[in-house]
Amino acid sequence: MKKTSAKNTLIGMILIPAMFSGAVLAQETNTDQSTKPQAYGIDGRGEVARNSTGLCWRTSYWTPAMAIHECDPDLVKKPEVVAEAPAPAPVKTAPEKITFSADALFDFDSSKLKPNGIQSLNEFVTGIEGVKYDLIIAVGYADRIGSDEYNKALSLRRAESVKAHLVSRGIDPSLIFVDGKGESNPVTGSNCAGERRSKALIECLAPDRRVEIEVAGTR
Repeated sequence: MKKTSAKNTLIGMILIPAMFSGAVLAQETNTDQSTKPQAYGIDGRGEVARNSTGLCWRTSYWTPAMAIHECDPDLVKKPEVVAEAPAPAPVKTAPEKITFSADALFDFDSSKLKPNGIQSLNEFVTGIEGVKYDLIIAVGYADRIGSDEYNKALSLRRAESVKAHLVSRGIDPSLIFVDGKGESNPVTGSNCAGERRSKALIECLAPDRRVEIEVAGTR
């Protein structure tokens, strides 16, 4: 019978525990992988590994239920992209007509704005902030006292005074149209009797002396 040398015996004593330890390590590794199966191979950057044709590497654990869209788009429904709500369309505003008493804006038979008239127009400008103007129309009217020609010229001068003030407040002059209608379109009708100029007639015809401003645009 061949005797085993002490050297061989020592080597065997070292190798056996090492082999046993390696088997245990392999078993633990396999067990760990089985508890955390990977459907696709992962490269050193932590990204899905791909072959030379760009296809993802599937592991032996892969099943259709584990498919991801970037690798198997036919098996996974593409995530829905929620479209942003479109911006609301600008609202077209109906033409708005505002009537200013000429007596509130001007002294009788004058086209120069009074302080109270300036304040009224300033409030009007503040009220239409946020509106993109298509057109602003200012039309002056006069009462029937005096000649038609004179009243028409006076009503136009008053409308032009209103425009000048609106322009001074920053409104584009090209968007403002003015006209003077004189004593046409009276609102008092036949309520005021008489033709001779008197205090009573002037007071009665006050509603006919006016400036109408119409604004149309989008808000």
